[in-house]
Amino acid sequence: MKRLALTAALAYMALAPAAQAQTTLILGEAGPNRGARGAALQSFVDDVTARTDGEVQFDVQWGGALFKADAAAGAIADGVADLGTIIAVYFPQEMIGYGIADLPLKNADAWVGMRATDDIMRSSESIAAHLADQNLVYIGTFTTSDVNIGCKGSAIRSVDDIAGLKVRGVGAYGDTFRDFGANMVAMPIYDAYQGLDTGLIDCSQGYSYAVAALKQEEVMSSYTLLDWGQVGALGIFMNKDIHDGLSPEIQTALAEAGVAMADTLGELITADNEAAIQTMRDAGVEVIDLDPAERDKLVEQGAQYVEEWVQRADAAGLDGTALLEEYRAALTKYADERDAQGYPWTR
Repeated sequence: MKRLALTAALAYMALAPAAQAQTTLILGEAGPNRGARGAALQSFVDDVTARTDGEVQFDVQWGGALFKADAAAGAIADGVADLGTIIAVYFPQEMIGYGIADLPLKNADAWVGMRATDDIMRSSESIAAHLADQNLVYIGTFTTSDVNIGCKGSAIRSVDDIAGLKVRGVGAYGDTFRDFGANMVAMPIYDAYQGLDTGLIDCSQGYSYAVAALKQEEVMSSYTLLDWGQVGALGIFMNKDIHDGLSPEIQTALAEAGVAMADTLGELITADNEAAIQTMRDAGVEVIDLDPAERDKLVEQGAQYVEEWVQRADAAGLDGTALLEEYRAALTKYADERDAQGYPWTR
């Protein structure tokens, strides 16, 4: 009886499909597992697992448990994590190509910016080669969304209102304000509440959802929607050795989930920004739409920082001019798609 049972079991095992192997990838994220970006990252993780029928699982280390934001590129390249989030501003030379998403172009729409950035990062062989030299592969992108400015005791209705203000700035957007006469104050966005409250700064550049999250509307009297640009060079990158060791099917799942992540974050962050602006209005903050002619002055003044990026990209072996043209074409492409079809989550 035992021999017959064993024979039957062996026969069944021979006919049954082999047990599915499982791959667990360690993902490092400096931010918390909450908010729009945290939700979008979790959607990416769940999407990859679903696309691979459970073959790929993730061990997500949130809150900088594996590495801080300013150590991410080296940590991922060295295999401290298999993949994780890299913020380009911490790695201006290593992430020079990705830095195109931080330029002060006319690029205020979160979804349009992310999809255009995703296009250029996937289509550019030179950017891919530059990343490969660092043992990195691009997977998907986030954005902090459009840069606006809140003030206490003053209001920005034109570029003439900028001169003399003490401003906490954001990258090239802050540099452009300095060109218009602002006195720039180095300060993390998390300290802007106290800075506005005490008068250490008059205004703070930032993002609408962050204003609400940090309750800065309590110390603002005005908030100007600049309709200018965004900081979008932050996203998921993977250790190239690990990536190349995966099957083509898993590589495809990672790439497709990376694209879909932009749609998820676009929906979440657009809703968060709209809710934040309503919170400001409810708190008595004057919300100002900057006149397009005044906005164009900001874009024109910021062009010098775009040109500086082109020169640095050229020096790194990339064709900065060609990449910029491709990026602008992608921005137009996705803006036209949005205008014709609406956002993906509304179709």
